[in-house]
Amino acid sequence: MPATEPIVNTLTYFNRLSDSDKLSFFRSTIWKHYKEHSRQFTWRQTTDPYHIFVSEVMLQQTQTFRVAPKYEAFIAAFPTFEALAQAPFEHVLSYWKGLGYNRRALNLQRAAQIVVNQYNGILPDDPLLIDLLPGIGAATASSICAFAFNKSTVFIETNIRAVFIHFFFQSSSKVHDNEIRPLVAQTVSQENPRHWYYALMDYGAMLKKNFGNPSRKSKHHAKQSSFEGSDRQIRGLILHHLLEKKHLSINEFLQLINQEPARIERQLAALLKDGLIKTEKDLFSINS
Repeated sequence: MPATEPIVNTLTYFNRLSDSDKLSFFRSTIWKHYKEHSRQFTWRQTTDPYHIFVSEVMLQQTQTFRVAPKYEAFIAAFPTFEALAQAPFEHVLSYWKGLGYNRRALNLQRAAQIVVNQYNGILPDDPLLIDLLPGIGAATASSICAFAFNKSTVFIETNIRAVFIHFFFQSSSKVHDNEIRPLVAQTVSQENPRHWYYALMDYGAMLKKNFGNPSRKSKHHAKQSSFEGSDRQIRGLILHHLLEKKHLSINEFLQLINQEPARIERQLAALLKDGLIKTEKDLFSINS
């Protein structure tokens, strides 16, 4: 039997139910799949708030298969908020290399410094306080609280969005997260939200593998632009060369990076503005 048939049959059965029975069937379906097909990741084997914090920041805009090896090396190098807060940023960036969106590394270290200085190295279990940390945002703050503290917070990420669209918005398009959020709140487990959200994410990953991405029906869906030749690639190359050479001039960047000079100069300016690099005596280096 093709792998998609049981899922199609599940959806057919779901559509025949009354509205009052759909939520119960939905919960049991998600839990059943999780029991039989849960994915295993290192960050799921811990409830250490720091480890969860790092994993959730890494998983922003980055697929799990890319995060997995980077996460373990990063935690080994910086095992606590204190270790991360005190490390030279160049060292932090070298362990982040390959994950992309490098500003996340800077925000992660700045967040660690705030946790150390304001909370004595102990992450607060309040999503409103976590949301105030650099680079976090409401959804990530809520996910951290669910996974680190087993709190029944409400949040949406790409796989969760896919599951709810698949079941509850089959004939819809341009589905807004405000339409999904009440369903997330209605179905979240009060006893074990940590594993409930893991279960939703695993079901969503399965749907994408077998049916394409249901989130294409979301109003928030945007196809990621090509990395090759992009501004993101230029910024990555700038940081790559600075990690290797330590100090470089504009002319040296122009020789190392095969892009238009104006584009390279714009990305240098952007990295300076973000605080990832600094300049002194016409030489650029990683910010310390």
